[in-house]
This record gives sequence, structure tokens and C-alpha cells, in this order.
Amino acid sequence: MTPTRSRSPLLDRDPAVLVLEDGSRHEGYAYGARGTTIGEVVFTTGMSGYQETLTDPSYVGQIVLQTAPHIGNTGVNHDDPESRRIWAEGYIVRDPSRMASSWRADGTLDDALERDGIVAIAGLDTRAITRRIRSEGSMRGAIFSGDAASQHADEQLAAVRGSAKMAGRNLSREVSVDTAYITPAVGERIGNLAVLDLGIKQATVDNLARRGFDVHVLPQSSSYEDVQATDPVALFFSNGPGDPAASDTHVELLQRALRDGLPFFGICFGNQLFGRALGLDTYKLPFGHRGVNQPVLDRSTGRVEITSHNHGFAVDAPREGTFDSPAGFGRVEVSHIGLNDEVVEGLRALDIPAFSVQYHPEAAGGPNDANYLFDRFRDLVLDRLSKKGAHA
Repeated sequence: MTPTRSRSPLLDRDPAVLVLEDGSRHEGYAYGARGTTIGEVVFTTGMSGYQETLTDPSYVGQIVLQTAPHIGNTGVNHDDPESRRIWAEGYIVRDPSRMASSWRADGTLDDALERDGIVAIAGLDTRAITRRIRSEGSMRGAIFSGDAASQHADEQLAAVRGSAKMAGRNLSREVSVDTAYITPAVGERIGNLAVLDLGIKQATVDNLARRGFDVHVLPQSSSYEDVQATDPVALFFSNGPGDPAASDTHVELLQRALRDGLPFFGICFGNQLFGRALGLDTYKLPFGHRGVNQPVLDRSTGRVEITSHNHGFAVDAPREGTFDSPAGFGRVEVSHIGLNDEVVEGLRALDIPAFSVQYHPEAAGGPNDANYLFDRFRDLVLDRLSKKGAHA
């Protein structure tokens, strides 16, 4: 990304163009910072929660298109960010609000995008672009705005086609913390929870702390010895960006923890890494799941949950019945299924204390249907601790 920060009001309508790798061009006007940004163009279907979306570290490497037509009407504030900055490579909207109409607003979305150097484009037919992505699959693209919009079309397309694809990229190192930190438990303390930060959201940390864990957030480069040094009662893998097939060191760390009997919970990217630790494969979805309105079936209860998703990869596992872990961790079952396309949305090990889901139970930008999963994790850890105490 090579943004500039020359301020221009929305009404100035500086030129901008979105170029996709299939050669299509979509002209609009500049929004946020001016310059050039390149990434995988993906769409998210949430009607609200744009601030939570933009500050989700899982969007590193991606240009986010909002399918909802009117964005920015409630501005931005200091309470709702999921992390320390906006992580999306770029932003595509149809009709940005020219003012913030909320008593909670501390500023406008346009100002926030410019502050963090995020090149965006507005005034496009986002429905048409979404239909193209749904038909052809997620593809690389670039936003050229301001002076960059006047570059020759062939040069712009060459820049897009010469950029890195998402498959094979390990991006967690770009978003993880550099040094460990601790968030104290709220209420009755259970023990230390080791959390591998692959792109964690603050709402996740808060939910874990409210379940009685002293949350030790560790850099993604941490070793299993670093995990053990926290004296953990359990291990948690967060969401994050990138291809799970490019994260072998994280898979190896998790396998060591599972062999030691450490209770485990993973979400989103953590679900994909759990699948690989069990010996399963992962694959890239045509256009992914992104939004706060994805229906998922919890097979243990028969309940359909409306859940928050942000993933472009998924685990390949048998949908029906139980199966043996190819890596030797006993019996496993698919615990949750996406009802739109039957994608695996959760895994549960039956012979070790470990499970995962592909979506976001903290659901800060949407409903709370899946928040019970933090309670399920707490109960799993307490059950494990009680059994260890009985055998002590």
C-alpha cells in the first residue's frame, strides 16, 4: 500500500478506479487516503458493524467490499474497535455518509480511513461487483485514487496480476503482538490461559477473561516452551489472516499441546489449524464467508445460530458420523455445519479435551447466538481440572 494523506472532502470527488485481475474496471471517486492499494477483493454481507469489520486483523491482505449500500452513517468511536488499527488493505463502498449521526461518534469513517492510510473507493455498483465475485470467485484487485487513478490502464492491470495471491501466504506475523501481555480474570479465577495471537480481537480476550481466565496473549512466534512457561490450564488459538497450509509451526505447537492433554479451543483460523493438527486438509473457498448473518447448525443441540464469519479457507472433513484423526488423536466429529453451503464450521475431538469453530463467538458486530461457546470452553477446562484433582 502506498497511500498519501492529502485531505479532500467527499464532495471534491477525486477520481478513483477499482481494477480486478479479470481485467474489469470500475470507476468511482476517492474515499479515505489517496494512493494505491492491492489485495484480494472480498465482500462482507453485514448491514452494520463496519468499524468492527475494518479493525479485524483477519482482513490483512484483503480489500473489503461492503454489500450494504450506505456506510459510515454512525461514524466511528473509541469503544468499538476490535484491535489497535484498521487492518483491511482497502475499502469499497457504494454511498458513504458525509456526516456522522450518532451521539457515540468521535469522528467520521472517512477521517479514520485517512488516519490509518487506508485507500478506499466509493460510488461503485457494489451489487454488480459482488455478483462478479460470487460467479468468478475472490480475485486480486487494486484501488487507484488521486494521481494514481490516471496511470495507464495496462500498467494498473499489470500491477494487479503481478501481486501475491492469498493461497500460500502466512500473514499472522503481520498482525500479532510483539510482546506478551496479560488480561486478568474477571470474577472467580480458574487459571492461566495461553492464547496464541494470530490476529485476535479484543472482544475475544474480554470474553475469555470474563470466564475466569488470566489471559496470557502470546506472539504468534511463540514456542511450545513459551506456552508451558505460562503454567496454562488450557490453550486457545485465535482468528487470523492467511493460508492455514502456510502455518506448519503453529500446527506442530498445537499437536504437542494436544499430546500433553492440554484443553484446547480454537476459533476461525484456529479451527483450520486444529483441523490440520488432527491430520485433515484445508482448502480455499470460492469467495469465502464474511458477515454477521451466517446460519450455522450446532449438531449437538439441533439449534440454528446466526453467526459472524470472516474466512476464506475451510477444513475438509467427513460431514457425517465420527472418524479417526489421521494424526492419531482419536475420534473426531464435525460439530457445526454452515447451512448456506454445508461447509465445516466446527470440530470436536471425542477422546481429547479439544474443540473449535470456524466463526466468531464473540460476535461483537452482530448477534450473540454463539457466545455460549466460551461457557462450553470454561466447562471443559473445569471438568479437566476436576479429573486431574481426583487423580492427584
